[in-house]
Amino acid sequence: MIRSFAFAILMMIPLIPALAQPEKDVDGSKDHPLFSRMPGYYLSQYETKDFDVYTTAYLTGGDAQWEGNRTSIEYTRMTGSKEVSMVQIARNYQNAIKKIGGQILHSDDRIVVGKIMKAGAITWVEVSAFNDGRDYQLVIVEPKPMEQEVVADAAALSQSIASTGKAVIYGIYFDTGKSVLKPESDPTLEQITKLLKQEPQLQLYVIGHTDNDGKLDFNLKLSADRASAVVKALVGRGINASRLASAGVASYCPAATNKTEEGKAKNRRVELVARN
Repeated sequence: MIRSFAFAILMMIPLIPALAQPEKDVDGSKDHPLFSRMPGYYLSQYETKDFDVYTTAYLTGGDAQWEGNRTSIEYTRMTGSKEVSMVQIARNYQNAIKKIGGQILHSDDRIVVGKIMKAGAITWVEVSAFNDGRDYQLVIVEPKPMEQEVVADAAALSQSIASTGKAVIYGIYFDTGKSVLKPESDPTLEQITKLLKQEPQLQLYVIGHTDNDGKLDFNLKLSADRASAVVKALVGRGINASRLASAGVASYCPAATNKTEEGKAKNRRVELVARN
């Protein structure tokens, strides 16, 4: 009898460390700036990727696949904390998305999917509760500059023009419906300037492109004004105006579909086209 009792105690010993594990946020994790967590929950899993593709099972068509910076957070209720239902978790996040101007695309008793428009870009949100509300996951995919912006230095621009006759630029920024260059455009403008100074024989057409939102006449003028603003900025950096010419083609030459927000973002661009 004593042996049996001792054996039973020994068998329980490996379980004690697991039961005694502190219920605290995993190392290196943090709440996403957009949302606070449900009270009484700790962050049990955390993953962030600089650029990733995430496909939600709750939407169809072009809106189902999201690209950009992905943050995945799983929350678990602390022992002894007040129990909440899955629908309570879902409704809390649904209200939070709406409060910051977001749109709800799917909602049921445990799932919420929404999108938040800001400065012409979309942040996607998916919340899914499970285990009767003991756990829930938050996935957020935020827009990230496309790869062309990352590699758009003078050398890459030169190589692209030499091989294809043009270079696509995504690092030029304007407010929606306006043609005033934003300060965030400076790094890209500096690289274009560097290219033109390194290759003094190079002459360029600067072509503005838009998506198909709004009226065509407006977009034609907008794209032309934006291209002209780029030329003016380059001239202000010491480039001879005779080497540059600007034009706007609105949505006549799309780089991607205009049926999704991601496609529209790719269509809003500036292209440098060799004149010689």
